Amino acid sequence: MKSRETELILTYLFFDLCILNIAVLCTGWLNPYISIWNYKNLSAYLLQANLACILSYIFFPKKNLYLRDGFRNRFTRITKRTITFLIVSGILEFMIMPTGYMKYFLLEFTLVFYAGKLFFYWCLYSFMKISRTKGLHTNRALVLGINKTGQHLRRLIDNNPLLGYKFVGYVAEKTNNELDILGHPDELSDLIDQHQIQIIFVTLSLYGETFRGKEYLRICNKKGIRLRFIPENQRWFKSRMNSESIGSLTVINPQEIPLDDIEARLFKRLFDLIFSGLIIIGVFSWLFPILAVAIKLSSHGPVFFVQKRTGINNRIFKCLKFRSMMANKESDTLQASSGDARITRIGNFLRRTNLDELPQFFNVFIGQMSVSGPRPHMLKHTAQYTKLIDHYMVRQYVKPGLTGWAQVNGYRGETNELWKMEQRVEFDIEYLENWTFWWDLKIILMTIFNKKAFKNAG
Repeated sequence: MKSRETELILTYLFFDLCILNIAVLCTGWLNPYISIWNYKNLSAYLLQANLACILSYIFFPKKNLYLRDGFRNRFTRITKRTITFLIVSGILEFMIMPTGYMKYFLLEFTLVFYAGKLFFYWCLYSFMKISRTKGLHTNRALVLGINKTGQHLRRLIDNNPLLGYKFVGYVAEKTNNELDILGHPDELSDLIDQHQIQIIFVTLSLYGETFRGKEYLRICNKKGIRLRFIPENQRWFKSRMNSESIGSLTVINPQEIPLDDIEARLFKRLFDLIFSGLIIIGVFSWLFPILAVAIKLSSHGPVFFVQKRTGINNRIFKCLKFRSMMANKESDTLQASSGDARITRIGNFLRRTNLDELPQFFNVFIGQMSVSGPRPHMLKHTAQYTKLIDHYMVRQYVKPGLTGWAQVNGYRGETNELWKMEQRVEFDIEYLENWTFWWDLKIILMTIFNKKAFKNAG
């Protein structure tokens, strides 16, 4: 697992490169001796600037990446990195720049770059602080243990909005009459529901206190939330374990899955964007009018069926489908069954060909779903099967899919017997524990060509 610092380095580098290229182009547009329309004239400056920016990230110390000291800390870091950028750019001038190079142009776009970074990060920091205060773009975090490690973790979370966590409170055996202690570890399951927790950090000592790691893990799997252990002996773990980190704290992921890796998630998301975009433009654009007319002629009601379903990290989203049934009050509580009288004639065709799922490519495009993943279930089923199947909520560790490993193996449609849902969950867990990009491609091909993918579609 790559550290959280690696994610931030890549994020900052991406932002800086965008700001830098805009700065070079804007400065070139304003400079009477540099024409932005002359590609050959400007390309050398762009090459030098981008290369210098990347090298400055390599040479500049990768410490204090977080915003723990507010914008003053960011201002100092931006100033030092810009000076490093200038030094590296000066060295590259002698190595790669052609004759006639304008040194003052370097100073001009560097100043614009510097001002742009200060303005951008000030806006970003302010936005994240405001959104975090409102509870947006954050995972609600519970800290189990009120020792020094737990208190240090809280300070990191409170002072670093870009981490994406919101501290909710502590869970501790000893109550110090502090308002931030929400309850006892024995009440963990109820506290998760009561405070809508999405991640738990366990900071209890492995030796000095009561430690029930397996029990905590079982509860989190039951609830479908992520768990992280933060050991007290940080030096030993940092040198021996493949772990992530939050600030200066090493964090152990006891259930690491392939899609916990930032590079894997970015690659999968990029594929989802490209694939769903092509389907929306190349297929949906011309097929939608035909199907819309057919659906409207078949029965009264809207073209789309919109249903709330459970997504990644238990977040509820609105799942889109072409309406395949007559409008009815039981659509959110009663599954379609074989020979269901509610299914319209065109609806039967849509379900057998999987075309009723086509609008979900919009859910994929905006990031609520993925092309491949565990199928999202209606809210009633999430509540029902959470109580019946211990690891049911583990499915929510990844984005739900338009198609999935369980579906291409024949487990789709009505789940009128418990074993059918248990088989779905088993296939879904196998997928998220062993995900690869090639497995996603295999699932897509099986969805199109494998007969099992159309089994129980009616």
